[in-house]
Amino acid sequence: MATNALNKTIWADAGKSAILPFATLMLVGLMIVPVPSLVLDIGFITNIMISLAVLMVALNAAKPLDFSSFPTVLLFATLLRLSLNVASTRVVLVDGHEGADAAGHVIEAFGHFLIGGDWAVGIFVFAILMIINLVVITKGAGRVSEVSARFTLDALPGKQMAIDADLNAGLLTPDEAKARRVEVATEADFYGSMDGASKFVKGDAVAGVLILVINILGGLILGVMSHGMSMADAAAAYVQLAIGDALVAQIPALLLSIAAAAIVTRVSSPFDLSGQITSQFGSAKAWAPVAGILFLLGVMPGMPHFIILPAAGVAGWVAWRLRKQPAKEAAALAAAEAEAAESAAAEPVPSTIGWDEVSDGAVLGLELGYGLIAMVDERKGAPLMARITGIRRQLSRELGFVVPMVRVRDNLALEPNAYRITVAGVIMGEDECWPEDLLALDSGALEGRVEGREVRDPSFGLEAVWIAPDKRTEAVVAGYTVVDPATVIATHLNQIIANAAADLFGMDEAQKLLDALKESAPQLVQGLTPQPLTLGQIAGLCRGLLAEGVPLKDFRRIAEAMVESAREEADPSAMLEAVRMRIGPIIIQTLVPIRMPLPVVTLDGGLEALLAQAVRAGPNASHPFEPGLANRVVSAVTEAAQPLLAEARQFAIVTSPLARRPLARLLKPHLADVPILSFLEIPDGKPVEVVAVVGGANQSAMPELVR
Repeated sequence: MATNALNKTIWADAGKSAILPFATLMLVGLMIVPVPSLVLDIGFITNIMISLAVLMVALNAAKPLDFSSFPTVLLFATLLRLSLNVASTRVVLVDGHEGADAAGHVIEAFGHFLIGGDWAVGIFVFAILMIINLVVITKGAGRVSEVSARFTLDALPGKQMAIDADLNAGLLTPDEAKARRVEVATEADFYGSMDGASKFVKGDAVAGVLILVINILGGLILGVMSHGMSMADAAAAYVQLAIGDALVAQIPALLLSIAAAAIVTRVSSPFDLSGQITSQFGSAKAWAPVAGILFLLGVMPGMPHFIILPAAGVAGWVAWRLRKQPAKEAAALAAAEAEAAESAAAEPVPSTIGWDEVSDGAVLGLELGYGLIAMVDERKGAPLMARITGIRRQLSRELGFVVPMVRVRDNLALEPNAYRITVAGVIMGEDECWPEDLLALDSGALEGRVEGREVRDPSFGLEAVWIAPDKRTEAVVAGYTVVDPATVIATHLNQIIANAAADLFGMDEAQKLLDALKESAPQLVQGLTPQPLTLGQIAGLCRGLLAEGVPLKDFRRIAEAMVESAREEADPSAMLEAVRMRIGPIIIQTLVPIRMPLPVVTLDGGLEALLAQAVRAGPNASHPFEPGLANRVVSAVTEAAQPLLAEARQFAIVTSPLARRPLARLLKPHLADVPILSFLEIPDGKPVEVVAVVGGANQSAMPELVR
């Protein structure tokens, strides 16, 4: 039974694969082999049916890529129509003298019913259809295809960069990024194919005119010379058949031209074309003026009152219904809220207050103004929630522990488009976001400007502009990096979580790291805790590492360093420095690849001596440097680092082990992303490139420090 079912499936797949090659051979055969009029009738009806089906699919597509096979379908539909034209031309010229039904009943019907049997009327109708198809629809669709193809190809690098940026920020998984790259490449291929496919439609229209001329001239010559007909009889027979044949082919061609124009002029939307148009015309403000203007026209003397006034009444009724609809929706919503309030009132009121009413256990919080609620609404896809999940997954892999859940809730005290990010109840960031617009970031190499709401990017402080969605292509061509509102908030949240990693790590997270390590290295965990280090001390050391940008991914190596350091040091600060020295390779590999030298900014010997002297004078002080000295150090180091930061170069500031921690605490508010290392943290085999020396003889900013 299973073998029979498998064989049936194989034969079914083989049959489907053979349909297209067989149909192509049949189309070629129609051009070469004479066929009877019945086959022509079937072919013409099939042509009309396919054209109607293509038009319906094009109108129901939510976005152009939903009908990505359209260029190929257009090619084969055009080939079918031309094959039928060739076959019908042969029949018309050979058997046209026998009567109006010589070329089949379909051509006869189009020749009699549609044009009333008058071939002059048929020529004019055909000419008008040709003008509509060739001059209006085909020309416009071809121009739109050309421009869309050019803009899509120009925007392709920017879209690829945006995908890579989302992947690096953890907003996309590798599979999602791969799918988006495929979609972007398919979109470029589609518009490029449509640019060429529009030439099929134009060429088909020109071929229809030439075939009509050939049928008329050939019929007149054959009728007079071969069949002994008079010129009038030959014109009555052959011209009528030629016009019927041309109209049979031209009407499906017009349908395909409309389908092509509908596809290339589509804008991506969750609705199909009819739904999109209906939603955008569903405004009472649009229909009320229409009703008023039609009414004024209808009451003017000489106007057809019985036609215009009913039309004004219909427009007024539509405006009234559209104006009444929001009131109905508001009443339904109010009724639902009242019912919910009654249900809540019917429930017994508890006499005690729970801890969940006065405390919030969520460490991470995201508060949204009511204008941003749609971004977390599951009925609308909740784009922001998916991004937050991606951020937590990516940061958890990078930091080495599971990032806590982010509690998202609305806050009516905020402005409608404002949001606020909190860590452990402390506000760490807030800004505004416009959910219906896009944020265009200044990439630094703009070739133009776009109009919009000028702001600063909340994550990196870049100049940016909030723009309408229809300006996306213009912004990409001008050199902007365009991101959606969910990405703006998610990137800001990603930056804050990464900077506040130490605040998110506690004793529970430390215990989970130890439990995971116990499965692979039980003796190591036993030698680490509860002696010589308690769980609180381990958590404190991990927070110290995270505060200075050292991830906990290789926790086994870090745990071994803790065991060794605990034997030598008792002071937590000294123990942390000892741990850093032992995991130097882990720290360095987060800065530069293994084969590249580490760019460093060092301090002059005289300045190092001053800092060491200050630390020895106050070994337990959080800020042992004299204020004047501290200000000049900050100014000089910042000045030396600015050129490197402007070039986006990764580098480290290197100092003595004694001064490393106080210097790191001093510089963190000014150079938060620059690591401060000691000489002993750099592995012996790691090449180093000294890019600047602060306080040296060649430094004009620091000579007063070393005098």
